[in-house]
Amino acid sequence: MRYIPILLVCLLTANSGGAQSLPQIDSTIKAFMDQYHVPGMSVAVTYHGKLVYARSYGYADTAQHITLTPQHLFRIASVSKCITATAILKLAEAGKLSLNDRVFGPNAVLGIRYGTPPYADNLKKITIRQLLEHTSGGWTNNNADPMFSHPRMTADELISWTIDHQPLDNIPGTVYAYSNFGYCILGRIIEKVSGMPYEDYVKKAVLRPCGITDMQTGGNTPAQRKPQEVVYYGQHGEQPYIYNISRMDAHGGWIASATDLARLMVHIDGFPAPADILNIKSITAMTTGSEANPGYALGWAVNPYHNWWHSGSLPGTASEIIRAHKGFNWVMLCNTRTDGSFFNDLDGLLWKAVNDPNTKWPDRDLFIHRTDHTVMKN
Repeated sequence: MRYIPILLVCLLTANSGGAQSLPQIDSTIKAFMDQYHVPGMSVAVTYHGKLVYARSYGYADTAQHITLTPQHLFRIASVSKCITATAILKLAEAGKLSLNDRVFGPNAVLGIRYGTPPYADNLKKITIRQLLEHTSGGWTNNNADPMFSHPRMTADELISWTIDHQPLDNIPGTVYAYSNFGYCILGRIIEKVSGMPYEDYVKKAVLRPCGITDMQTGGNTPAQRKPQEVVYYGQHGEQPYIYNISRMDAHGGWIASATDLARLMVHIDGFPAPADILNIKSITAMTTGSEANPGYALGWAVNPYHNWWHSGSLPGTASEIIRAHKGFNWVMLCNTRTDGSFFNDLDGLLWKAVNDPNTKWPDRDLFIHRTDHTVMKN
């Protein structure tokens, strides 16, 4: 990928003339982008429910010299799993399902709709909770990951093919194995139980109550880019437009702005304000690790310090969202990825700023105040 010098895009508030600059964040992000040749990056930070920082850097499209703005949408890859888990928990709160419901087999949620019965005993043991926890017994994210095979199949066709041809490796509930395919199945559970297409239900039950209207599932090709969606850039020969992104809906198919993801996070973070769209029982379940892996709960990685997070990775895409116990949430979206220490460095970018008591966060809530943007050269 040809490296393009980075321009800094500042988000300005109409009332104040400009959101307070935080040089320690700007300089850290710019150094990261320079090191890893990142064309464009968007960041949003909330503190006690207020959007206190929202900036975009670089380009949405280098060929057209389109400067990135906070309104641009990025593929968020596996951060989509947090959205799907929230939707499942909304259905559980409504009494439409239980996390302990079986998934496949007579009288199970999906019945015998997929594959060829009679099913193997282990397949019939899988529960919704196990799919959320990645403890369903197989279909892990390796070279045999079903979600990256048979690109012409629909999700329903792929599920049928996979349960017929890729038997489980382990007894459900005993082993953690990160599974994109498991979240594809969760998307179909949402459709079956809600009676609505997956995307429609998520928008109705999860996004709109948070005031989010622009998030959607992405397309597969450059011609299928949505309005305000960035261009994705591969490095070291990666091709960003070779996968069936729309079929990844429930495990990796959403596109979003950093600000909208931040808006979602403040409504599921368990902090006092604003009101969450999930009850405390659901949030506790969502953030309690499994016996097989105490570090992963229901769609979130967790640790004993009450931090929750998830990252996402596809060719041309890197994303991460973090909920920290001191009242902070933050979102980081890039339109490229690379190897080496890229993801470790991305994960660590903002921890110093949020942990530093001397960081002067603005008082103004950018969720409320009308925003604009302008370009400031280095």
